[in-house]
Amino acid sequence: MLHRALSGSKEELFSLMERPSPDILRAALRNPALDEGHLLALLRHTGLHPDLFTLLHQQHEPPAGNYQVLLALAQHADAPAPIVSALLPRLYLFDLLKLCCLPGVPQDQKVAAERVIIQRIPAQPLGNKLTLARRGTAAIVEALLKEGQPQLVAACLDNPHLKEGAVHQFLASAVASAETISQIARHSRWQHRPELQQAILKNPRTPAIWFTLLLPRLPRSVVKNLALSPRLTPQQRQLIAEALGGKKRP
Repeated sequence: MLHRALSGSKEELFSLMERPSPDILRAALRNPALDEGHLLALLRHTGLHPDLFTLLHQQHEPPAGNYQVLLALAQHADAPAPIVSALLPRLYLFDLLKLCCLPGVPQDQKVAAERVIIQRIPAQPLGNKLTLARRGTAAIVEALLKEGQPQLVAACLDNPHLKEGAVHQFLASAVASAETISQIARHSRWQHRPELQQAILKNPRTPAIWFTLLLPRLPRSVVKNLALSPRLTPQQRQLIAEALGGKKRP
């Protein structure tokens, strides 16, 4: 069997790649006939011996060093976490995104891939960021939202994975601008959520129009509580006082 692994034909190698032992794979990696097709066929199987992944990871010469093989290794459900962590920085951005969304990939591998993507976000061109904002996971979209660019915010708000908590945190941050606050305030998915309405009205950069539109919808007790916020501008406090029936500005 070892002799066949060392010197067998391409067809024989495909047969050996069904369920190789670590010794068989070690010998096959020295066979000039072995190519990426054999290793990709191997990596389509589940329940593989952990040592097989170590061997492939240590083999940096083609075909084991081929990008498609590295990608298949990183995506494999049986791949040991340390090997996956070492491979992820070598993967292309959108292959990492694909890994985050693939069914069957362990959650810890998805989280590790998210971390690599988030680390790369600052250096990405706007086009890549917009694609990530539309297709990314909750953690990725939250990281992009924090950049505060209106184009990115618009794409993030449409992403079904974005969570209300992330939007609330953004509204409470110094990154939120009058433009991006208004994007949230008029967005069909977010505009009717009471907690977000209150967060909008507590931001000193919120345009006056949203006080005019939102305050009449809120219970008087909530409006009174808003009046206690230390972040409000004098103009915003006046709008709240008017909503409560206080003295109007002359």
